[in-house]
Amino acid sequence: QEEKKQLTLKVEELERKLETTSAQNIEFLQVIAKREESIHQCQLRLEEKTRECSSLARQLEMAIEDAKRQVEQTRERAASRERVAQSKMLDLETQLSRNKTELNQLRRSKDNAERQYESRLQDFKDRLEQSESTNRSMQNYVQFLKSSYANVF
Repeated sequence: QEEKKQLTLKVEELERKLETTSAQNIEFLQVIAKREESIHQCQLRLEEKTRECSSLARQLEMAIEDAKRQVEQTRERAASRERVAQSKMLDLETQLSRNKTELNQLRRSKDNAERQYESRLQDFKDRLEQSESTNRSMQNYVQFLKSSYANVF
């Protein structure tokens, strides 16, 4: 009886494992079905993308040929423009040299003017200070005179 109980328990455990395994199998089958559907969809998209790539490749080839023609035309125009640009560049370099010379002269003139201004400003400050000193002396003298006259009268 004890062995029978143990065997019964084992059978029940195995049945539970079988049920679990069956449930897992069903889940796996569902996952596999979903993956197969996903693979099918991916294959359809791949075929569509392949057709799209072929079309784009043809368009690219045409664009490359067109670009080559345009590059050649652009080269010809660029060579012409380069000659004109070099001529303009020489003119601009000459003008730049003249402008630099003029700028240096203006800077020297500005520096001289600033020095003269600073000198004049200092002279004015000195004169103002002297004038203020004289003014203070005169005010003191006037004050002295006022107090002297006040004392006399």
